[in-house]
Amino acid sequence: MAVSLSPIGGAGWQFFDNNGAPLTGGKLYTYAAGTTTPQATYTTNSGGTAHSNPIILDSAGRVSAGGQIWVTVGVSYKFVLKTSVDVQIWSADNIVGISGLGIAQNFTGTGSQTAFTLSSTPTSSVQIYINGVYQQKNTYTVAGTTLTFSTAPPYTASIEVLYV
Repeated sequence: MAVSLSPIGGAGWQFFDNNGAPLTGGKLYTYAAGTTTPQATYTTNSGGTAHSNPIILDSAGRVSAGGQIWVTVGVSYKFVLKTSVDVQIWSADNIVGISGLGIAQNFTGTGSQTAFTLSSTPTSSVQIYINGVYQQKNTYTVAGTTLTFSTAPPYTASIEVLYV
């Protein structure tokens, strides 16, 4: 599953109450856009671990599970922020992730595999991250839908490919 960073709560956000104090124990609910149907968000760019829903904020008003919120690519969300006693502070609807590029794909390294198949042929920009670290263009090639690394990514490495 492809995920992208959420523009709300994405990375390192701090939430506050209406008096400007950190929203200790605040709750950030995530729903399918325009509904009250819960919609999963994720703790990392691998999309492997879902946040609780609601996401409970820490004593500084931040997302505690790694400080990030990742959303499913192509899905619109509704976010509702409430206090620890469920008093609504605000809501935002029809929110989509920040990818900067059109297509995101995730792979997992095997320690020996160097070639991976993309779902479509990139037409311009390609960015690749292994365990969150940007990869220089001299470490891989892309020919059609085949991505080939000069050295196999490590076993269980998270490989994220962003492209248009």
